[in-house]
Amino acid sequence: MAEGREVTSDSEETGSEVQGDAAVRLVYRPQPADTLAGLQVRQRIKRWGLILRVVFLVLWVGQWLLGTISRGGADAVSTVLFLVVVLLVAGYPRLQAAQVQRLVGWQGEYRTSVSAAGITTSSDHTTLIQKWSVYQGYRETKGHFVLLSRDPNILCVDVLPKHGLSTPDDVARLRGLLDRCTKRV
Repeated sequence: MAEGREVTSDSEETGSEVQGDAAVRLVYRPQPADTLAGLQVRQRIKRWGLILRVVFLVLWVGQWLLGTISRGGADAVSTVLFLVVVLLVAGYPRLQAAQVQRLVGWQGEYRTSVSAAGITTSSDHTTLIQKWSVYQGYRETKGHFVLLSRDPNILCVDVLPKHGLSTPDDVARLRGLLDRCTKRV
């Protein structure tokens, strides 16, 4: 027992607090907009998905135009297929976000702690602890901090929504902590 120091069960000393950085805490329920923001950041970083979607769309536009010109008018079936493809290509990120939301949404409220040691996220059903070495960096959007995994395909994207922070000052604290522990990409 340390002399001159009272230790209670409510006071917990983490490695980050010992180093002088208080952990930043977030409490939130994952929203579809949060997931969509993470997927859009991932898409901008990777670029190949966007390039392939644009090429696919250009090929369909070309096929539709050539068919329309060769027949002398628009064919109803080709036009409907073309519109379906355009909607699927444009809506794919939202469809993917809805699928991810179904995977994480049922877990309820997330409690996340970001410290110099890493990120700890827990819900009623899971606890996940990740060290900073997992991430290649982060990108900040208007309403989120998006952390991107180090693997070449960026399979893991962690989204820290700003609406999960308790005070506006926590945004600057979290940004500073992320800048110290990983890089902006």
